[in-house]
Amino acid sequence: MNFAFTDEQNQLRRSIREFAEGEIAPHVMEWDEASKFPSEIMPKLAEMGLLGVIFPEEYGGAGLGYTEYVIAIEELSRIDGSVGIIVAAHNSLCSNHIYKFGTEEQRKKYLAPLAQGKKIGAWSLTEPEAGSDAAGTRTTAVRDGKNWVLNGSKTFCTNGRYADTAVVMAVTDKSRASHGISAFIVEKGTPGFKSGKKENKLGLRASDTSELIFSDCRIPAENLLGAEGDGFIGSLKILDGGRISIAALGLGMAQGALEAATKYAKQRKQFGQAISEFQAIQFKLADMATEVEAARLLVYQAAWLADRTDVRFTKESSMAKLYAGEVAVRVANECVQIHGGYGFIKDYPAEKFYRDVKLCTIGEGTSEIQKLVIARQLLGKK
Repeated sequence: MNFAFTDEQNQLRRSIREFAEGEIAPHVMEWDEASKFPSEIMPKLAEMGLLGVIFPEEYGGAGLGYTEYVIAIEELSRIDGSVGIIVAAHNSLCSNHIYKFGTEEQRKKYLAPLAQGKKIGAWSLTEPEAGSDAAGTRTTAVRDGKNWVLNGSKTFCTNGRYADTAVVMAVTDKSRASHGISAFIVEKGTPGFKSGKKENKLGLRASDTSELIFSDCRIPAENLLGAEGDGFIGSLKILDGGRISIAALGLGMAQGALEAATKYAKQRKQFGQAISEFQAIQFKLADMATEVEAARLLVYQAAWLADRTDVRFTKESSMAKLYAGEVAVRVANECVQIHGGYGFIKDYPAEKFYRDVKLCTIGEGTSEIQKLVIARQLLGKK
């Protein structure tokens, strides 16, 4: 058993941290206040290989694994969770679905430009009436000769307005319930495909979350991704990796909040001394640090398992996502409390961490859904 990172992984962490602190940190509040998608840093993320971390070099990726991927998401999210979730949705959802289930032709045509960072990806499963009950999908795809015709709408789609390529789930055989849902690749500019409402969110405001609307959207038959009817089952497998992403997102923001609280506690003076000298504050910091480290172990264990293709990691990814998400909320809450009144204003990072972290208990399966997944794995249920 080895808990040490390699020299290459440590160097990767240092380089991403330096980039995040130098290129992202100065703009965090500007992007957040304006709900501005950080388009200007996307080429830089691509240059660093962060838009194709987990894909082989033959498809334009960095050829790294989930451990390196978690390092990247953690370090980006330590500074700004919005950037972390943009990179996560692009990598582990859209691009990974094409990599895992696409044909060689689809990989070369669609995955390669995504992994190289030349294009941005989005992944769309959720609908207004199909959230936790994702099998209740209503968007339809009907075969018409050499085409599929899509009709319906998707919601809460990360990168939706800015994506060049989207992976979309739609019903192809209503009689087969979840086994009648298929996955499709849809390109920006396809007639009948457009982005809808941009959501005005509590947190992670620089990341784009939008509707996708399909109105007699005609795509080539070869844009079916995987076998017909396997879209939902494939989505569950993709979510195993996606939940590691959200766990890493929560871990990074929790680490950022812990560091902000520690720094403030050393600087803030009350009753003639730094508040870090008070046992009440010390106990808070100790609890925060312990929970962050426990979350880190769960997250990197899940990443380690994901790098070993002969093992299933559904339970471990859900545990990591559940615990890291809940820890992020608790740590961000204590960060605000330690800041006191200053934690409630935008001059300090505490309030932004507090707003941003809540998504980690909701996105890619709520905490309650994670508990169901974990319980079913323990009990041997499908």
